[in-house]
Amino acid sequence: MQINKFLEMSGLVLSLCVSGGSAWAADLPDRDEMWRIIQAQQAQIDALTSKLADTDEKVEATGDVVEEIASGASGGTTPGWWQRTTLGGYGELHYNGGNKDEVDFHRFVLFFGHEFTNSIRLFAELELEHSLSGNGNSKPGEVELEQAYLEFDIAENHSLTAGVQLIPVGILNETHEPPTFFGVERNEVEKNIIPSTWWEAGIGAQGELGQGFSYNVLYHSGLQTPTTGGNAFKIRNGRQKVAQARASDGAVTARVQWTGVPGVEVGLTAQRQFDVTQGTAEETAATLFEGHVDASFAAGPGRFGVRALAAIWDLDSVAASAVGRDEQAGWYVEPSYRFGTDWGDLGFFVQYAEWDNEAGDNVDSVFSQTRIGVNFWPTPDTVAKIDYQIDDAPVGGTEDDRLNVGLGYQF
Repeated sequence: MQINKFLEMSGLVLSLCVSGGSAWAADLPDRDEMWRIIQAQQAQIDALTSKLADTDEKVEATGDVVEEIASGASGGTTPGWWQRTTLGGYGELHYNGGNKDEVDFHRFVLFFGHEFTNSIRLFAELELEHSLSGNGNSKPGEVELEQAYLEFDIAENHSLTAGVQLIPVGILNETHEPPTFFGVERNEVEKNIIPSTWWEAGIGAQGELGQGFSYNVLYHSGLQTPTTGGNAFKIRNGRQKVAQARASDGAVTARVQWTGVPGVEVGLTAQRQFDVTQGTAEETAATLFEGHVDASFAAGPGRFGVRALAAIWDLDSVAASAVGRDEQAGWYVEPSYRFGTDWGDLGFFVQYAEWDNEAGDNVDSVFSQTRIGVNFWPTPDTVAKIDYQIDDAPVGGTEDDRLNVGLGYQF
């Protein structure tokens, strides 16, 4: 029975194949018709190939135009200027309590950098202090050009600089963005003795010496201190800020730094001012010596840090000696501890500072200040700060124990 069914099905399939094959054979075109079909298909292929070639040419031309636009010059291969330009900046908002009792957007700063070639670069910094600049007491701010200089590579790890530059001295003068230091305000020693922030016009050389040693040498414009009144020969009041600065006498600054151990910086600076009166009074040569240590070490879950700095001026004239400002000196020490949390980094610090702009006399004229505070970094480039300062002033000086609160950023 199974064999009979199989034979019947096989016969049915065979008959279908024969009949279908006969029908398909009957529908095949003859040789001439087949040749006409092949020729028509070849013509279509040739047309599509031509269109594809045109499309490739248009795509290539479009790419050339885009490259020309990006390079900034038609047909050129030099990258556009914007590809060699960088932008950065920082800002800080402060509240100062005590007798001051004010809120102030202290600084808003923009950095500009541009690479003309692989070996010639521009660095510039434009700053607005105290939010509002103009005439009158209601507009206390200043617009300042703190940096505008060219750097020329002359050998591997060595370069020349020319223009308006920050003086290579101290810890804060060159690196003073808010997230980089503890405390709301910059320390009083580097403010009154060095005096930060301090820039001049000059030409210099800088580079690496190996084994962690580096150097800076700069010949530049000098200070012009007042020679009469309450600020006579006071260093901070001598800054000319390269604004129609009197230039009868210049200055030379040299610094050596060592960073041979990660997290440790040791710096020594010497400067010679040929005449801080700029020829307006008795010639007063001045010499500055400064030394500092800035170090941090792993300790437990965080890092222990310490900053320490000392600086001293020697002014050589009878006029400077007469007001006790032939010697001006100061120092500070700042231990700190910083560690990470789930919300950001937290750091605690204590800072003790002493400074004296009339150290050459026999009268007690030393100011001291103790600050205790906290920094919180929600990100490495943003910071909130709070500290309390305790002042100790000599007779006739002003004390202002107060709370300070700050907010800062850099990018």
